[in-house]
This record gives sequence, C-alpha cells and structure tokens, in this order.
Amino acid sequence: MADGQGGVRVLGMEELSKLSLEQIRQVKEQVDAELNLLQDSLTNIRTAANRFEMAAKALNTLSQQPAGKKLLVPLTASLYVPGKLENTGKVLVDVGTGYYIEKTLPDGKDYCDRKINFLKENHDKLVEVAAEKRNASEQVTMLVQKKLQQSLPAK
Repeated sequence: MADGQGGVRVLGMEELSKLSLEQIRQVKEQVDAELNLLQDSLTNIRTAANRFEMAAKALNTLSQQPAGKKLLVPLTASLYVPGKLENTGKVLVDVGTGYYIEKTLPDGKDYCDRKINFLKENHDKLVEVAAEKRNASEQVTMLVQKKLQQSLPAK
C-alpha cells in the first residue's frame, strides 16, 4: 500500500471495502499521519517565505539609507545594540547551515525573490497534495462508518 513517494497509496474504494475494519482503521491512521505531516510542511514553508519577504523589505529599506546613519542592530529578537551604517552597497546573506555569502544589494534582493518564488511554488504543490489526502481521509472515514453500521446487529 505504499506509493513511490514514501507515502501510503490509498486503495480504491472497492479494494478498501474488502479489508477488515481494523485494516481500514490502520489505513485511516496512515493517511491522517501523512496529512498532518503535509500541514506541518505547509506551515514551515509559509514561515520561511515570510522570513524571506521580511528580508527583502529590509533590503529595500537599507537601500534608501545613507552611509553613516545611526541605527539599532538586533543581536537577538529582544536585544539590540547601537550601530552605524558603514556600507549600504553590500550585505551578508545567510545561505543556510551557518554559511554567509557577501552579495551586492541587488543580488541580495534577487536571492530573496528567488527563494520566495521557490517556496511559493512548493507551497502550491503541497496544497494540492494535502487536498487529495484530505479527500482520501474523508472517504476512508465514510467507509469506516459504513463498516461499523454493517457490523451492528439489525433490530
């Protein structure tokens, strides 16, 4: 019942209806687990895209500032130190796992824009997959209910 992408391939309704109630419940649990994982991934992608959008806005603001301007430099989310803007033409870009690359301001903006587009494309693909999984989960839920009703003794 596994598909080629590491997930559970939901059988057709006819095939599922041949399974025992316990087997159908196991399929439901697997589909729900995959749906939860997809939802977590969507949240992570949205968070990352928001960070890159904030970085792009910061670069736009930076490009409009003169050299020598006094500002507060964030050390953590709640700790700032006073600083002075020396060079508005170059920025250090965090490319992951502790690596930074010096880029010009336009190259930094381009990097952020490319990352935002990449994340949005992946987000859109995951939304489609999540919708399919949600539909599969609903179908399996209906089948479980149907099997339960069939197993009840008739009055």
